[in-house]
Amino acid sequence: MAKTPVLGLVKTRLGREIGPAAATRFYRATASAVLGRLSCDPRLEVILAIAPDAGVATRGLPPGLRRLPQGPGDLGARMQRLLQLSGPGPVVLIGTDIPGIRVSHIAAAFQLLGRNDVVLGPADDGGFWMVGFRRFPRMPKPFGRVRWSHAETRADVERNLSGWRVGLGAVLSDVDSAADLAHQSPLIGRRVLPIVGPAVHSAI
Repeated sequence: MAKTPVLGLVKTRLGREIGPAAATRFYRATASAVLGRLSCDPRLEVILAIAPDAGVATRGLPPGLRRLPQGPGDLGARMQRLLQLSGPGPVVLIGTDIPGIRVSHIAAAFQLLGRNDVVLGPADDGGFWMVGFRRFPRMPKPFGRVRWSHAETRADVERNLSGWRVGLGAVLSDVDSAADLAHQSPLIGRRVLPIVGPAVHSAI
């Protein structure tokens, strides 16, 4: 999922601290790096879902990927639609503003979907950077009555998934403040990230 990288539209919380122009540059660099990193892997079909819908033809995001509009509604409605829209088989949905996303995280998510109905990638602010559905034989609908952009966002989704098998991927960091930006600066805009140890996965 991506937003058109237009001044004042993306990373607004970050923009209040560092200015909208700098926040837009961060988003553009991070989205380009993450999409470039993932689209190089032949195991993955990468589809770019863009908001607002009118920005689907934007030149501000990498070319060469299949694009589609996110459609109307809040974040939960848009995610539910996108997770149901693509073809059969497991699907993973991510944001494009997390500098540390690696191909290995996505590969691990699909592995988790081999034995779970849903996979979540926790963010360290209480949200999540990834959600994926196995989609067979049933489709979960976990996004109702969720407090978005809140410390309990992931907890709300997990409560809605009671009775479903849920796997948890690696915890990654969002960038919503100048402090976050400084901490993540070594990763921003890099197509090749520093080597790290193996991610730890668990299930609830």
